[in-house]
Amino acid sequence: MISVCIATYNGEKFIKEQIESVLLQLRSNDEIIISDDNSLDHTLKIIKEFKDDRIKIFKGNGKGLISNFENALTKASGDYIFLCDQDDIWVNNKIELCVADFQEGYDLVLSDCLIFDSDTKETIYNSFFKFNNSKKGIINNLINNSYIGCCMAFKKELKNKILPFPKHIPMHDSWIGINAELYFSVNYNKNKLINYRKHSKNASHTSSGISKYSFLKKVSFRIITVYYLFVRFLI
Repeated sequence: MISVCIATYNGEKFIKEQIESVLLQLRSNDEIIISDDNSLDHTLKIIKEFKDDRIKIFKGNGKGLISNFENALTKASGDYIFLCDQDDIWVNNKIELCVADFQEGYDLVLSDCLIFDSDTKETIYNSFFKFNNSKKGIINNLINNSYIGCCMAFKKELKNKILPFPKHIPMHDSWIGINAELYFSVNYNKNKLINYRKHSKNASHTSSGISKYSFLKKVSFRIITVYYLFVRFLI
């Protein structure tokens, strides 16, 4: 069973196209888990118009993106969990290729992606992996994070290791990726399996290569991450 987790907030502009691209790949017993963080626009109205029983909507707690994704993950019941942003488009064989990796023995799959402008008409970067110089390795990813959530899928067994998300971590996707590298088997799938929209309201700055944080703030985030990894290791 597949669970696709989407954290939504004021996503009316792109959410319909994203959900359409996901539903085309799901079987009757799969699910889309949507945690909506009190959207003020027509996001929920658009989602409900699908009238598809595979879409399950839950209310977020209003505490932001990381908490919203955590809420979605706690509701997911699938064997394979896919993280999904509200504003991208999935390539039509994304699930098929990721499941093939799982069947090869991998526990987490990070796939490459194409980065487009907001209308998906102009290609900005033809490979996130190349643009970001993505590499495996815990140290590599503490220095330069390769784990962008919308490109990640993992087996349900990871949930016990990553949840609950620690307070003050910089982003949930890097936390999931580094834990997977520590305790599980990770594959960097070079197929470009989503069309990532780059626009002014992207929650992640990984795809832009430009961080809004100061050098000291970035150092503190890495220290916090290492601290929580050590704490979880002792549990």
